[in-house]
Amino acid sequence: MTTLTTATGAPVADNQNSKTAGPRGPVLIEDFHLVEKLQHFNRERIPERVVHAKGSGAYGVFEVTNDITRYTCADLFAQVGRKTDVFIRFSTVGGEKGSADTERDPRGFAIKFYTNEGNWDLVGNNTPVFFIRDGIKFPDFIHTQKRDPRTNMKNPTAMWDFWSLSPESLHQVTTLFSDRGTPDGYRAMHGFGSHTFSMLDAQGRRVWVKYHVLSLQGIRNLHPRDAARLAGEDPDYAQRDLFEAIERGDYPKWRFCIQVMTEDQARATPYDPFDLTKVWPHADFPLIEVGVITLNRNPENYFAEVEQAAFSPSAIVRGLGFSPDRMLQARLFAYHDAHLYRVGTNYQALPVNRPHAPVRTYQRDGAMRFDGNFGGAANYEPNSVADAPRQDAAHREPPLPLSGDADRYDHRAGNDDYTQAGDLFRLMSAGQQALLIENIVNAMKTVPREIQERQIAHFAKADPRYGEGVAKGLGLAA
Repeated sequence: MTTLTTATGAPVADNQNSKTAGPRGPVLIEDFHLVEKLQHFNRERIPERVVHAKGSGAYGVFEVTNDITRYTCADLFAQVGRKTDVFIRFSTVGGEKGSADTERDPRGFAIKFYTNEGNWDLVGNNTPVFFIRDGIKFPDFIHTQKRDPRTNMKNPTAMWDFWSLSPESLHQVTTLFSDRGTPDGYRAMHGFGSHTFSMLDAQGRRVWVKYHVLSLQGIRNLHPRDAARLAGEDPDYAQRDLFEAIERGDYPKWRFCIQVMTEDQARATPYDPFDLTKVWPHADFPLIEVGVITLNRNPENYFAEVEQAAFSPSAIVRGLGFSPDRMLQARLFAYHDAHLYRVGTNYQALPVNRPHAPVRTYQRDGAMRFDGNFGGAANYEPNSVADAPRQDAAHREPPLPLSGDADRYDHRAGNDDYTQAGDLFRLMSAGQQALLIENIVNAMKTVPREIQERQIAHFAKADPRYGEGVAKGLGLAA
């Protein structure tokens, strides 16, 4: 028989009855087994993620299928056939942990690559663009997606008020209210790094890149009626679909691709290539296949491996880098900071987050330090200790040329927020356009007329038929 113990290892004689003063008397405070169980139970939940609260995750492998060493010296891309372990967390964005998987919402698509030279986190979504281009607006935007401070209910007026006053959101709004806004599970959707990143080759030459993770299961989306039905019948629909597919050996796969732009090309584009509300046209910057990701193993414990999984765009490896993208720059700070608050100072040492490569750092101590804390090794640098970790100039990035005065520059000045949104609308079939307009009309019905008219003006600037369709649906057509 395996004996039950307390958390300190003491055998438990009775796990069915509290210790009382007599058979009908009050419970004694000395019953520490009872007290310990209740205390631990009260602390079983860590703070919910502010965004991406509900998610699903799985382990797998990334395999290189095409040589891109002309662009990057990153070890995980060093040769065709190279395999790297990965963990992917999918999520909804705006809903709480108990929300339905089929709600209209962007989906998080975060990949942790456990490379030989440390972890690389690609923290993206299932859309190639986003609602805003400056991180200073992120708290404001997310507040509109959460619950109203007075009613504690979702507030469509707040959402559309913000969007109608933020024309840069139009491209993502068009994506969100299309059929792509309700994907049929996580296996049947693409992922995108969304931001512009950089790659560095062995000589330190830089190119700008965008990452695309394309579902080999094909794209499938839910009609709004089916999404609403499943939200009631099976709110964990996407989690169930992913978990059960992997359990039965039907391993989902994605094709990993990049777009590449040289620094000279970036200076010549008619749009800001670092703008998160814009895409790079595929005709100008075609997709280059890099490899294939296969998910083949479910976590054994959801809390330990999915809830405590933490991703940050700041987790980068040699040969890869960032860009001047304003939103990316904000996320480099915000994500790591959120994990320090939500999970704890030593979150990077948890098994799901711990690199498979050796970690040699002078960071020490902190709440819940659960490893050897580097024993008696020196905790300062520079030092005279033999074999102590030292900086290595070989990993230094080349300088990034910058120009201009430090100031708060208006990101809307001279920016075209309508052409790409209109291009997306015109790419849709007549049926897709009709569904997009129907979805928007249904979402805006309760919104004050002033906000409706302001938003319709944006739709019309993207494409007159877009604006006319929404206006007619809301009974505002001239």
